[in-house]
Parts: sequence; structure tokens; C-alpha cells
Amino acid sequence: MRAGQALSAPFVRLYALALLFFSANAILNIIIPLRSESLGASNSHIGFIMGTYMFACMFFRPWAGHLIGKHGPLVVLRVLLIVNGLALVSYSFMGLEGYLAARVLQGICTAFFSMALQTGIIDALPDEQRSQGLSLYSLFTYMPTILGPLLAVGIWDWGGMSAFAIAMIGIALATGLFGFSVPLHTVRPQAGADADKQSMRSALIAFAGQRPLLVCGSLMLIASVVFGAVTTFIPLYARQISAGHAGIFLMVQASVIVIGRFVFSRRIPSDGKWHTRFVGGVCLLAAAGSLLLSLSAAWGPVVFYAAAVLIGISQALLYPTLVSYLTFVLPSHSRNVGIGVFIATADLGVSLGGMAMGPVADRFSYSAMYSAAAGLAVVAAFIVAMGRLKGSRNQAESA
Repeated sequence: MRAGQALSAPFVRLYALALLFFSANAILNIIIPLRSESLGASNSHIGFIMGTYMFACMFFRPWAGHLIGKHGPLVVLRVLLIVNGLALVSYSFMGLEGYLAARVLQGICTAFFSMALQTGIIDALPDEQRSQGLSLYSLFTYMPTILGPLLAVGIWDWGGMSAFAIAMIGIALATGLFGFSVPLHTVRPQAGADADKQSMRSALIAFAGQRPLLVCGSLMLIASVVFGAVTTFIPLYARQISAGHAGIFLMVQASVIVIGRFVFSRRIPSDGKWHTRFVGGVCLLAAAGSLLLSLSAAWGPVVFYAAAVLIGISQALLYPTLVSYLTFVLPSHSRNVGIGVFIATADLGVSLGGMAMGPVADRFSYSAMYSAAAGLAVVAAFIVAMGRLKGSRNQAESA
């Protein structure tokens, strides 16, 4: 794929494939917690099941970035589309233990899939359009969550597990057929990857000493704990809110993310500079949204849905800003691994949002859990203020 416009036809086909691939999660994020609770699972158990998906992503993303950069993604991605389809179908007839295994398989597939598409976008677009391309990719991954939660609630309330099975089979078939027709060979191997003598382990050790990666990774890790706690426990917490509805909350949040990433795709920094006020303000929005969420049980639905707006804005802006910055400052010869490490921090954060925050909800309450999440977001803003990063690629190369 030659460098071109972020909205040209080849890129739109990649975005559409991402939309199909991630559409199942919009339903699973509602159905799995509700189904697991009905089977007697605690918040800790539900958080563990939900968290294994992103934990598997975290573990495999750096490896995925290395292999895709070296070999290219065509055969690997097509195999993963088949495995992902089998995982989706398995949800319709498995219990809690089966859900755990299926989430792990989904996580592995997602690690390779998303790294391949994002690497292709980064390599194919000119520098000034990287942020727009990454933002549009992320936008399409969130588009299913606009209507998906409402559809999931409808499936749970009226259609039961038979309707759920039909939905998963349909999504698996549509994603597989479309994925095999998309020209995935256009996502080419990274130039010079075969000449890179670093092993996977030595590359990760080298990146561990890079201050930009450490700061951005820490921010994404903390913020993702907040986002993961929202996604995992809103289906259960919403039932404690007068006039609260999990499907509407997640629809509002997703709509804000999609609209924000579309409207601000050209304004999200894509110049390789560190914008302290911008990034810090985004973290404070996440803190304010989490605090409102913790107060929703007492203050009612207006505060509940206002929290969805603030958290959605912070999600819309934080990830594309940080990943775009890193594409400029990380060493180009092994940038794919660095981006994989960064995305792994986001995966780990989302995973901990379920695994670590579930016990907090069990021990105290959902309100206390979201208050703790607000405190974490404030810590992220403090890290931004103390980061004092610069935007010179030459510095990163010589680090």
C-alpha cells in the first residue's frame, strides 16, 4: 500500500474489517457479565473472565509486532480469523470455564490482528496523517459499541442464549468472509526488519530504557484501568441507578468516542511534540467522569450519563495522541516492537480494570471502586505534569 489519504478506499476497507472484527465484543461485554452473574459468579470472578481477554492481548502484542514486522501478516491473519470465529461460536454452548478459554483465544487473535492493521496504517501514511489514520482505525473499532450494547440487552432480555448463538455465528461468518476478501497483502513487512539483529528479548530490554515509552506506557496503563472498570462492571452497576441502563450508558460513551475521534482526528497532535496541557487535561476528564460515576447511585441518571460523556471524550483523545507521539520518537528500526509494548500497557490496564477492581467492588461497593478509579486518573495527570518529554527523534535514536 503506497502512502495516501487516510480516507482512501484501501484504508476504508481495512477500517471496515476492523469494525467487523470488533463487533462481537460490543455484545460480549454485556452478555458475559450478565450470564456469568446468573451462573453464580462473583464480581472478582467476572472481572477475571473479562480481564483475561486483554491480558492475552498484552502478552502477545509485542511478539505480534515483531513477527508481523519480519514476515508480514497475510497467512497469519487469515488463520487467526478462523480461530477467532471458532472462539465466538464456542460462547453459545460453554459455561464459565469455557468463557475463560474463549476469552484467551480472542485475546491472542486480537493481538495479531490489531498490530497488523495499525502497523500497516503507520507504514503507509505520510507523517502528517498518521494521527488521523490511527484515530480513524480506532474510531471504526468503537463504532459497533454504539448500538451493540442495546442489541445485547435485547438479546439477553428477549432472545435468550439461542439468539446470542445466532448473533455470534453471524458475526464470525461475516468477519471471516470479508477478511479473506480484503487485500491484506497491502499491509507489508516493515522495511529492514530482516536486517534487525536484535532478539525479541533484547528489543524489549532496550525499549524499557526509553523514557517516552515508559511515560506514555504508564499513562495508558493507569487510564486503561479506569476504562476497563467501566466496561466490565457497568452492566451490573447500572441496575443500582434509578433509570440507569447499561446499554444506553455504553451507547452514549461509544457515540462520544466515535464523534470525538472523527471531529478531532485532524486536531489530535501529530507533530512528534509532547503537549503537556492537552494530555493532562484528557486525564482529568477521565478523573471527573469516574467521580461522577461513583456519585451516580446517590445523584441519579443525569450524573450517570454525564459520566459516560466525560469518559468517552477522554478515551477518544488519549490513545491516538500517545501512539502518534511514539511513532515519531521511537527508533524506526524496531518501532513495531515499541508500539506493541505500548499497546500492551493499554491491554494490561483494561485487564486490571476487571481483575483488580472486581475485588474492590466485592469488598466495598461499585461507588467506592469508581472513586478509586478517579484517584488513579488524577495520578495519571500528575505523571503528565512531571513527564517533561520532548519530541526529538534524534534523542530517541541515541538513547
